[in-house]
Amino acid sequence: MKLYVGNLSFETTENDLQDLFEQHGQVNDVRLIMDHVTGKSRGFAFVTMNDNAQASTAMSAINGQEFNGRALTVNEARPREERPRPYGGGGGGGGGGGRRSFANHRR
Repeated sequence: MKLYVGNLSFETTENDLQDLFEQHGQVNDVRLIMDHVTGKSRGFAFVTMNDNAQASTAMSAINGQEFNGRALTVNEARPREERPRPYGGGGGGGGGGGRRSFANHRR
């Protein structure tokens, strides 16, 4: 089961989360989501546990618990939604090649 963990302190590390969730069962994966521009935490993570009973126990125990000065939000992660791509998205469409060269179009 994949769990969403929100309202994280920006100082929280993947190892911190691993240690916290391992108190309730085996943790398979921890993904702290980072901002690509700043390289800093975005304040949420995903924790994956294979055993659903252990994941449910961890969710109940940790949701609302204060960790690094913040009350955590923990719930089952929803499947990722397909988001529309900006500018109509999709393939790049053929012909033209982008910029026009006016050097060959003299009047």
